[in-house]
Amino acid sequence: MNTAIIVAAGSGTRFGGDKPKQFLEIGGKPLLIHTLEKFENCPLINEIVLVIGSDQLFSYREIATKHRVRKVAKIVYGGKTRAESVFKGFGVIDSATAEIVAVHDGARPFVTTEEIAATVRKAQETGAACLVAPVFDTVKEVRDGRIAQTIDRANLRRALTPQAFHYDILRNALLASELTEAATDECCLVENIGFKISIVEGSPKNIKITTPEDWAIAEIYFQKG
Repeated sequence: MNTAIIVAAGSGTRFGGDKPKQFLEIGGKPLLIHTLEKFENCPLINEIVLVIGSDQLFSYREIATKHRVRKVAKIVYGGKTRAESVFKGFGVIDSATAEIVAVHDGARPFVTTEEIAATVRKAQETGAACLVAPVFDTVKEVRDGRIAQTIDRANLRRALTPQAFHYDILRNALLASELTEAATDECCLVENIGFKISIVEGSPKNIKITTPEDWAIAEIYFQKG
């Protein structure tokens, strides 16, 4: 069984406002619903584990009923860090039937079902896969307040989500981690145990909505369809 862990436990402090951004409407639906629907519509995802804040259960149930969310099998409360939230979500997956575990940010609504499926298939083939996008800016390495060198961007990629792994590989990586804020994604944890991660080229449109500026860009994307 392939499981998606959708991490949506953030309080939205960088975004501002009284309501977490994942429950705000954009493109006619709450942001979180847009994200969940992509995984609902992907045939390679059998179930979803949703990770939310401890004070967000009522808000989620309200929108889930309205929009007929079907694949969310379990809901857990997030931790103090992203890695801890993923660890909690991972902990409710049935190890007896688990195959691929895909982790995705709840605030990335522009992922496509095709990208999800491609990442899962690559993880089935190689053990671990990360959806990535090109880096278009010129990137500088800085030391002591000065530019040390220019990095060749041809070999650079932005890590997106989902990131997918065989169950045992992600389990070993999570158990070996201290689950601190330094672990910014799951690939980082898997890299730390020495496993090589394959990539799947994705769209730069797959942004994570974190700030009001991101929200403005997302509104434009939804308007264009």
